[in-house]
Amino acid sequence: MSRSDWRAHAWQLVHAAPQRPALHMALDEVLADEVAAGRRPPTLRVWEWAASAVVIGRFQSLRNEVDMEAARRHRIQVVRRITGGGAMFIEPGNTITYSIYAPLSLVEGLSFQEAYARMDAWVVEALGTLGIRAWYQPLNDLTSEAGKIGGAAQAHRGGALLHHVTMAYDIDTAKMLQVLRIGREKLSDKGTPSAAKRVDPLRRQTGLPREAIVARMIDTFRRRHGLAEGALRDEELQRAAALAQAKFGSAAWTAEVP
Repeated sequence: MSRSDWRAHAWQLVHAAPQRPALHMALDEVLADEVAAGRRPPTLRVWEWAASAVVIGRFQSLRNEVDMEAARRHRIQVVRRITGGGAMFIEPGNTITYSIYAPLSLVEGLSFQEAYARMDAWVVEALGTLGIRAWYQPLNDLTSEAGKIGGAAQAHRGGALLHHVTMAYDIDTAKMLQVLRIGREKLSDKGTPSAAKRVDPLRRQTGLPREAIVARMIDTFRRRHGLAEGALRDEELQRAAALAQAKFGSAAWTAEVP
């Protein structure tokens, strides 16, 4: 099988109302499976968050990554996703998250590093038009001259690739350091001012509203690859809601790696 071109696929945009964290995790699984089965065209989904969250990677230890007492105190939901990678600190309005559900043919023959870069070249271009010189720091960090912007993760599901990215538009560093244990360890010898430098939010780099950055990203994807307006189907939402309750909202799944 040869590698397919972006333009060989009829891309669809899903940009729905804010969803709770467990439902976002479930939608990633459902939509990737739908694309793999050929029931949904390749899709770009832009997330909107209905609650603050910490999203931990598929193989991360819950107790090593998250201070659950601090999470409860700040009313931050903790969920586990189906992809690997590190913990992400999420606050509505402060985060830009998107998923791409694509046929595996799009990254055929590429190394993991090359696949990550290929899936986000459009974002690097979009940020460039906003005055941010961004690039990929292997394996899965989007970064700039001012610091890290965000992180990516991937999973293969049947014949589909799930690729998603969370970028910091703005960030409450003090709160993040209370909730994420790994952040404390990495920054304990540098102090909180250095923490802000590790992740340099897009708000500071662009001065633009979050909505303007998201709009530029979508416009850039559409110009490069083609993109039609789409929506979640009722049956997809129903399956995701059931999965959110039975799996992604359950303590057993979240604490699967204690």
